[in-house]
Amino acid sequence: QVHLVQSGGGLVQAGGSLRLSCAAPGRTFSTSDMAWFRDVQGKTREFVAAIRRSEGLTKYGEPVKGRFAISSDGAKDTVYLQMNNLKPEDTADYYCAADPLMLYSSNYRHYRHWGQGTQVTVSL
Repeated sequence: QVHLVQSGGGLVQAGGSLRLSCAAPGRTFSTSDMAWFRDVQGKTREFVAAIRRSEGLTKYGEPVKGRFAISSDGAKDTVYLQMNNLKPEDTADYYCAADPLMLYSSNYRHYRHWGQGTQVTVSL
């Protein structure tokens, strides 16, 4: 069951930028800790970024460090993933997640609520 609503994504050339959004309308769970993951074809779900919103803490997976940025808008209860300098290897289905069993986790198995996923395709 989808509890988070994602938007953004699409097709972009290498070197370009995209921004993903993740909202939690009418939520009944905590959004203090949220994260982004991605499914690359043939691989297990990969950690992209996480945020602990109350403290402004962020962390990133090695492949995206220095290129992606996770942020949040408290008023809109929305989390964003700004993706810059995109590479073909960033092509994947991206998912936002919330309410992990272990706080500020980078393990997708810990997250209890998920978005519907959004496709990002980066061409050469």
